[in-house]
Amino acid sequence: MRALDIAATGMSAQQMRVEVISNNIANMSTTGYSPRRADFADLHYQQITRAGAISASDGSVVPAGVQLGLGVRPSAVTVNWSQGTVAATGGELDLAIEGRGYFEVTLPSGDTAYTRDGALQRTGDGLIVTADGFELNPGITIPEDARAIQINADGEVYAAFAGEVDVQLLGQINLVGFSNDSGLEAIGSNLFLETAASGAPVAADPGTDGIGTLRQGFVEQSSVDAVREISELIEAQRGYEMNAKVVTAADQMLGATTQIR
Repeated sequence: MRALDIAATGMSAQQMRVEVISNNIANMSTTGYSPRRADFADLHYQQITRAGAISASDGSVVPAGVQLGLGVRPSAVTVNWSQGTVAATGGELDLAIEGRGYFEVTLPSGDTAYTRDGALQRTGDGLIVTADGFELNPGITIPEDARAIQINADGEVYAAFAGEVDVQLLGQINLVGFSNDSGLEAIGSNLFLETAASGAPVAADPGTDGIGTLRQGFVEQSSVDAVREISELIEAQRGYEMNAKVVTAADQMLGATTQIR
């Protein structure tokens, strides 16, 4: 009776799907969050009769054969990298990336991470950091007496000072692109790490080499579609219930077999 094991893999798959959907719904308000999708693949098959096997002495072959599937397995959890809605905040250091690209930040361990969360802030020393205090790379320091900060679409950071007509260039914000964004490793706090699957990061000025541009005073909102997530949640629930009914049916069949006299 393989139905019990097969249905168990189906229930486990739908449970994983619900967990992915619940994470998407939980991050509906997370800045720069991209929704995930659980992908599945069928397990290997038991070959009762192979297709193409010779079935008679005259060389006739079996056209289809008999192959029994043994269930389902998770194959990947992919990220939908669609652009989220850009919302106005008015913050001087709030930056939305319009298009491809990531900000590069330095972790306390010295490792480099990447994020699309542009809700940046400044430390007491004037250093531009993320909301968690991770330094933007390359580092840019805002002088204490700066009256206003201007960041253009190309990532150039300017400061205005009292008594001066012209603004002063403080630095350049670079963005980073990857050949395979889906290969990045998510570590939480809107951060990603480079992996062998993502390829090496390629730094470029905003608006060049296929990299997006920056928009000051805006942040990228989560691209989670609540209606779609709820409909997929209902679908996953129904799939779980159907697999549970298969377990019940298989149990009843086994019970009937043991009661034969």
